[in-house]
Amino acid sequence: MKYRTISAEEAVSVVRSGDRVFLHTAAATPQRLIDALVGRADELRDVEIVSLHTEGEADYVKPEYSRSFRLNALFVGRNVRHAVQEGLGDAIPIFLSDVPALFYNNVLPLDVAFVHVSPPDRHGYCSLGVSVDAARAAVHTARHVVAQVNPRMPRTHGEGLLHIGNIDAMVEVDDELPETPVHELTEIEMKIGENVASIVEDGATLQMGIGAIPDATLVALSNHRDLGVHTEMFSDGVVDLVEKGVITGRHKKTHNQIIVASFLVGTRKLYDFVDDNPLVEMFPSDYVNDTKEIRKNSKVTAINSAIEIDMTGQVCADSIGRKHFSGVGGQMDFIRGAALSEGGKPIIALPSVTRRGESRIVPMLKPGAGVVTTRAHVRYVVTEYGIANLHGKNMRQRAEALAMIAHPDFREEICREAHDLFGGYVTR
Repeated sequence: MKYRTISAEEAVSVVRSGDRVFLHTAAATPQRLIDALVGRADELRDVEIVSLHTEGEADYVKPEYSRSFRLNALFVGRNVRHAVQEGLGDAIPIFLSDVPALFYNNVLPLDVAFVHVSPPDRHGYCSLGVSVDAARAAVHTARHVVAQVNPRMPRTHGEGLLHIGNIDAMVEVDDELPETPVHELTEIEMKIGENVASIVEDGATLQMGIGAIPDATLVALSNHRDLGVHTEMFSDGVVDLVEKGVITGRHKKTHNQIIVASFLVGTRKLYDFVDDNPLVEMFPSDYVNDTKEIRKNSKVTAINSAIEIDMTGQVCADSIGRKHFSGVGGQMDFIRGAALSEGGKPIIALPSVTRRGESRIVPMLKPGAGVVTTRAHVRYVVTEYGIANLHGKNMRQRAEALAMIAHPDFREEICREAHDLFGGYVTR
């Protein structure tokens, strides 16, 4: 279908001082539109940028543009982390499942939405491609929708279609999507992955994120059978298991034999795999991360990470002490959803120590640390030293179980602190 395009500079002229602007997520980050917007910094004041994790350059958070733009992040990624930590941006703690409602219910009414889409089909429909999450709500509620149209954006199935009649300005680009290659796994990461895989049952439905531990877990699942996927996001490792016949989705109660996700981050291999692939369906995060939907499948196994966990089971996953590091994201959505699923297993997996050699299992969280998953929600905790199931355990028993999977150098300290706090005999 023929459609009219304009320059990025002309398209972003719709933004006015004081507007709230949404940016498309992750690998769908509309970089050309962002660059054009930053180019107008001298004439704009107090433009609020709202986004989840984005890829690429985020020049709008540079100190020299602080009068023009202010980030209000729903998830803090690497490219904006320093700005939030230095007070040049803000962070909103929120479950990923709740983000679309911020726009639908006018808690954060949007003036402009910048999105990144595939070219329209013969019926005039573009696809939001690798990121439907909160973008669908953004394009349905923003007063102006500006789309970066790219033939390299995969056309995905599900609920990510957007008709050109609902787009106010279209900018044609031909840019590669940002890629996140899989890095070489360490011995510790592989051991954690093996430990996690050991409690994943055949026929389970998986939720996992991006990073070394999910990658290591997927590698370790090569001999499993008939796994399914219902996850907020996935990466290249899922493609490998589909090609090996490990992921079939045959036992899923909803979206049988279909991989369900909200956004994707990976390499071109992943983007080519999902392009016009009916095996994959992309949905908004208020559906994918809804515990009511998650629990419909049996044996939901949610694999999430953490920055640190205290000896009672409180999980900090979004900050290092007072320093904001990432976000709440979908961890609690899936930890609870998996717990409610018949035979489900909520898992927190983490290395026993930091790169500096500090224990990640601690008597007490750092001052100012945010609790993302409460001790009432946590169940399985996995490190390279083993697996602790905290469900139904009292405080003293939890401390003992966590001490057993902590690094040996820190077990005695944890046990001593637990004895002082809870009394009774705590082994190490």
